[in-house]
Amino acid sequence: MQNQQPKVVRAFYFDGKTSRRHGVELRVEAGIASISGDIERQAPLDELRVSDRSSSASRKVTFADGAYLEIIDLEAFAELLAHTGYADSLVVRLQQSWRAVLQATAALIAILALGYVYLLPAASGWIANALPEAVERQIGGSTLDFLDNRVFSPTTLPQAQQDALDSSFRVLTPPRQGAPEFKIVFRKSKIGPNAFALPSGEIVVTDELVRLLDDDDAMMGVLAHELGHLHQRHMMRRLIQVSAVGVTTTLLFGDVSGLVASIPPVILDLKYSRDIEREADDYAIAMFKANGISLAKLARTFEKLDSQPAAFSPYLSSHPPGKERIARILKAQTE
Repeated sequence: MQNQQPKVVRAFYFDGKTSRRHGVELRVEAGIASISGDIERQAPLDELRVSDRSSSASRKVTFADGAYLEIIDLEAFAELLAHTGYADSLVVRLQQSWRAVLQATAALIAILALGYVYLLPAASGWIANALPEAVERQIGGSTLDFLDNRVFSPTTLPQAQQDALDSSFRVLTPPRQGAPEFKIVFRKSKIGPNAFALPSGEIVVTDELVRLLDDDDAMMGVLAHELGHLHQRHMMRRLIQVSAVGVTTTLLFGDVSGLVASIPPVILDLKYSRDIEREADDYAIAMFKANGISLAKLARTFEKLDSQPAAFSPYLSSHPPGKERIARILKAQTE
C-alpha cells in the first residue's frame, strides 16, 4: 500500500472477544492505519487483512490480534483503498466480471464433459477391477433383494425349463479364462422382457423374455452377452460412473439424497455405451465360436428382439441390437 491524502471511513470496531461494538473512524496516513472514537489504536498497513469484496457481505479489516473493523461507509472505504494502492485479488476481479464468469463456467463444463466421456470410463474400469469380490457380491445381493420386493415376483416357468436352459448354458466354454461364477435367476417381472447381470454374479432373466424368444439357442445368445457384461464388470463400472457423478453433484450442490437410491433405477434403465455393448457382443461372438456354434444363431437372437416394438420390450432400449449390430455379428462368422 502507498500512503496518500488521508481519508476518513466510518466503521464499527469489535475486539474479537466479545460481541460489543464501538463506533470509530478509520484513517490511513504514512502507512499507518489509525482508528479513533470509542476505541483508539494504530497498526501498520501490512499487519492488516482486508476481506474480499462481495455483493452480499460487509467488508472487514482484521488486526493481527483478531480484533476487526466492520465497515459502514463502503464508498469511502473503496476510495481509501484506491488511495493506498490496494488491489482486489485476481479471483475477486474475475468474480466481478460477467465475461470471466461465463468463460470460467464454459471451461468448467468442458472439463467435466471431457472427464465424463474419457477419464471417468477409464477410471471406473480400473476401480471396478481393483474392488474386492466381496464388495460386488454385497452390492448385487442387496440390489436383487430390492428388486424382488418392488419389481419381481417368483418365476412361473416350469422347473424343467429353467434347469434345461441353465444346463445348456453351463456346458458352454467361456471364450477366455477367469470367467466369474454365475447363477441364472428367473423372475416374473413388471418391467416386461429383460435380462441383466448383477455384480454379485446373478444373471437375471425374466419369464417374459424367455417366452418372447421361445428358442433355447436364442437364449444362449442372451446369456452369453450378459456373461460378457459380468466377466468384464460392465455393471460395476457403470455404477461407479453413476456414483462418481452423484459424488461430484454432492460436492458441488450438497445434496446426497439421490445418491444411494440411484443404483436400482440404474439397473432397471441400464443403457450401456456403444463401446461396452460391442465388448459384450464380442464376448458372445467369441463364446459361440469357442463352442463351435454358428454365429447365425447369435444373430437370430437379436433379429427376434429387433422384430419387437421397442415400447414392448425394455430389453431393446437397454441392449439396442439394430441392423448394424446384427450385420457385425454375421461378418464375424467369416473372420
